[in-house]
Amino acid sequence: MKTSIIGFPRIGENRELKFATEKYFRKELTIDELETFSKELRQKHWELIKNSGVEGIPSNDFSLYDTTLDAAYLLNIIPKEVTELNLSESEKYFALARGYQGEKGDIKARPMKKWFNTNYHYIVPKFEKETNIFVSGDKIFKEYQEAKNLGINTRPVIIGPFTLLQLSEFAPGVDRAVVAEKLTDAYKEILQRLSELGAEWIQLDEPSLVKDLTPEELQEFKAIYQVLLADSTINVLLQTYFGDIRDAYETVINLPFAGVGLDFIEGRKTLELVKQGFPQDKVLFAGVVNGKNIWRNNYQQTIEVLKQVEQEKLVLTTSCSLLHVPFTTENETFSTEIKQHFAFAKEKLTELAELAAILANTDESLKANQKLFAESRFTENKTVQEKIKALTAADYVRKPVFEERVDVQKTAFNFPVLPTTTIGSFPQTREVKQTRAKYKRQEISEETYDQFIAQQINEWIEWQEQIGLDVLVHGEFERNDMVEYFGQNLSGYLFSKNGWVQSYGTRGVKPPIIWGDVAREKPITVKWSAYAQKQTDKIVKGMLTGPVTILNWSFPREDISLKDSTLQIALAIQEEVLDLEKNGVRVIQIDEAALREKLPLRKTDWYSEYLDWSIPAFRLVHSKVQATTQIHTHMCYSEFTDIIPAIDQMDADVISFEASRSNLAILDELKQQNFKTAVGPGVYDIHSPRIPAVEEIKQTIGKILAKVPLEKVWINPDCGLKTRGIPETTASLTNMTEAVKQIREEL
Repeated sequence: MKTSIIGFPRIGENRELKFATEKYFRKELTIDELETFSKELRQKHWELIKNSGVEGIPSNDFSLYDTTLDAAYLLNIIPKEVTELNLSESEKYFALARGYQGEKGDIKARPMKKWFNTNYHYIVPKFEKETNIFVSGDKIFKEYQEAKNLGINTRPVIIGPFTLLQLSEFAPGVDRAVVAEKLTDAYKEILQRLSELGAEWIQLDEPSLVKDLTPEELQEFKAIYQVLLADSTINVLLQTYFGDIRDAYETVINLPFAGVGLDFIEGRKTLELVKQGFPQDKVLFAGVVNGKNIWRNNYQQTIEVLKQVEQEKLVLTTSCSLLHVPFTTENETFSTEIKQHFAFAKEKLTELAELAAILANTDESLKANQKLFAESRFTENKTVQEKIKALTAADYVRKPVFEERVDVQKTAFNFPVLPTTTIGSFPQTREVKQTRAKYKRQEISEETYDQFIAQQINEWIEWQEQIGLDVLVHGEFERNDMVEYFGQNLSGYLFSKNGWVQSYGTRGVKPPIIWGDVAREKPITVKWSAYAQKQTDKIVKGMLTGPVTILNWSFPREDISLKDSTLQIALAIQEEVLDLEKNGVRVIQIDEAALREKLPLRKTDWYSEYLDWSIPAFRLVHSKVQATTQIHTHMCYSEFTDIIPAIDQMDADVISFEASRSNLAILDELKQQNFKTAVGPGVYDIHSPRIPAVEEIKQTIGKILAKVPLEKVWINPDCGLKTRGIPETTASLTNMTEAVKQIREEL
């Protein structure tokens, strides 16, 4: 029984790649030095996988920013505005990801979107009339050769042509059929060159096949691969993940792929499809080890599934790339009793090897695994469970209705037209992070720490007043992460020491682990929100993370439903909302940045499997507040246009969206759907270091006002500002408030 993986975390065991890349951004490393470091890191990872006993080792799953961006760059899919600037190759690459603002020009970053149903983000490629598709780069070839020089014959990986087309933007007038044809020719060259280098397999990732597909899309996929696979001299593995390929299954198995990778974890119909028939001349890469969660694999359950797969050519693999889990549990300080339940990326390599050995009757690890799953892991919280059972339909409804609240709040707040605010956080400087770490290590007293946080709040409150923001924030200096901070104050959560996962580029997140039943034990945010409000006569928003986002950005339990876990969190956050209200906080923002993240990839499942409980879970959080309390929420870096009616059902008073990177595409849908909620489409991109000019922001606001009634518009950045530096933050927000001031004068 052979084993393989789809991809491996590239950030390094201790986020080495993040720190090296950020040194390059600060000009502390040259691009050659960064490349040398990256080569050493790749070698370390390849050798680790090889030494684990896993035979199928990928290459080209490494990236300095994003693998979809890498594929676009390899194929010369670079917008004209970038190619026209006199930039070096590395400058062009990072300009696509982060924008560029300097002596050579000023361009915005390409849009960034969620990678299917994960918290990873990809850079959206764009096909223009001027795009000349050909194999212009050499990364995939160089990295294959690097590994080969180490004695490791890897399987190069690249996003497949169909998924690349599905995820890309097409400029007006671009013929998709022509693009598909040229793309196919370029991929054919990639296959040929890899074959000449000695590669035996190539992995083409086609996760778009797990979505609902039209007959036209299926025909496009088929046409591409009929040409691509004709006379191929290399084994092609079609790799899918994040679901099953029910719409494309017959098409796939009748094409001459050497191997097909299927997801047996999230693919609800995968086993059923395979049992209906899988060609014996193809290799089935069975994704039976969960690549998205950190719990140990239940070997007995996995074996029972595999017994139903009557396939001689079988390779055990992960359900998706291990990019989505932390590197290893070896650096964690959990007790043995707790740690034994977890498997991060490195441990999942061992699980694959053990499963293969068990199936070959050469390993005794099954008994130990069975014993682990037979034990009770934690003590249930009966009080929380009873609260969930006692919920009724009325608990999810806020009164009075939205239309009545609009009038009440207009009188209560008397905000000017185009009220300005930020999304919540301000820059987390080195001083802030170091002070928080010292307090955590008990190197400074609580009094000293509180004085520091109070000073930060005071300074930023004063600055916000000076530039004329209408609704202020306290800055969240006491918080490390918008989910981890709440989890640390809720029972039922555990926290890793080094469980970092890449979200985008150099941005990592450390998802907490939902270990048991969740409950609030004490107030979480009241202290500093109430303190900030006392420092000013202006409104200061209370800042909370919503229950769906807390769930989606945690590693969830697998022993109860996502719905029940979310409702437990919702009741805990509801208590926090009511405490804020009692303490004089009149505007409360409940972020649901990750609302879309676990939305099923198939539209037919959207409501029954997710929205029918996730939207009510949000309403549960704020259903008991007074009409004079204004509820905001925030969403970012996902495609929301197709679930606008569901978002309106959240019954918030104000919703801010990420919009600037997507060129305000959401506005047309808001208008078409008669969206009732007041909206704050982000007027500039905070994930790029560039500073928007006043005139640029005025033009953006003008586009918003052309689609959304004036009385419904709020002005704010795309997202929180904690990852930005102070100079760019203050300059950008000053320009934003000045732009609003000028527009108010012109109205």
